[in-house]
Amino acid sequence: MIAEIGRGLCLLAGAAAGDDVAVVQAAVEKISGLRVFPDDAGKMNRSVMDVSGEILVVSQFTLLGDARRGRRPSFTGAASPDVARPLIDDLVSGFQSLGIPTSRGEFGAMMEVSLVNDGPVTLVLDFEPSTRR
Repeated sequence: MIAEIGRGLCLLAGAAAGDDVAVVQAAVEKISGLRVFPDDAGKMNRSVMDVSGEILVVSQFTLLGDARRGRRPSFTGAASPDVARPLIDDLVSGFQSLGIPTSRGEFGAMMEVSLVNDGPVTLVLDFEPSTRR
């Protein structure tokens, strides 16, 4: 067992070529404040911080796979490991700096990830340099 969390977010994170610290900071701000946990009325109105939740960051370069052509995905859009590893480190550190207990998978390893998805929420968030706010 490398990492485990209780109530919180399982974050599959991929670093794209061209991503930088500003992209990571935008991701930390957005993800930490996303209101995806229910309030007392059952409405998605609370963030991971509001519910004292945890985050598990699993580095997943295959999220950047492009299967638009041919039958084998291309991963040329993914950042190289020497660029991606520090960005994933910064992502974890960013959540920890906000006081969110954050665990991580092992970068570049074959992993078996088990997830109990408690609710109807699975989101794909893309923080492209052109969409930073």
